[in-house]
Amino acid sequence: MIEKIKEMFSKENSKKFLLNMFTVLIIGIILLIFSSSFETESNKNENLNNEENNIVKQDSLINNYANKVEGKLENILSQMKGVGQVKVMVTFKDTAERIPALNTTKSEEISNEEDAQGGTRKVTRQESSKQVVVSNESESLVIIKEINPEVKGVIVIAEGAENIKVKERLYSAVKTVLGIPGNRVEIYSRN
Repeated sequence: MIEKIKEMFSKENSKKFLLNMFTVLIIGIILLIFSSSFETESNKNENLNNEENNIVKQDSLINNYANKVEGKLENILSQMKGVGQVKVMVTFKDTAERIPALNTTKSEEISNEEDAQGGTRKVTRQESSKQVVVSNESESLVIIKEINPEVKGVIVIAEGAENIKVKERLYSAVKTVLGIPGNRVEIYSRN
């Protein structure tokens, strides 16, 4: 084995061997550069996909909430006296907000120090850390509170709304149910 190694480093074989080793080294470096650039691109794409998924989830939360509110309003308003079919559209100012559960750790250390002249000073050191709580089964955040968005405006299209008394009852019902001022509610009669 030692003889083979000596043979490789002999003058004639040494130049070939070094040239081959240099070529393999250059190819290895090029492969490392390409593989690292592909990894960073895939990480960027993965991060973009995660952000897009969060936006889609947020949009679906708002749409689900809007559909729920609209459906309940349509159902209850259509049951009022003098009202036929009803269609409702609700718009919101903001997005829904979810507040995750946090595991908060606080520590406080108080020490009294005396110097050579007899003076004392009190030193207080505080530390705190917060960690988001994640569910073990689905690896999703544990939500402790969900704040629904504020209603921006409501349009109601109803059969029977051409009657001023029916229109006023619809108007009053929407304001009461959603807790919004009258300038955010419009009632129209249906064709």
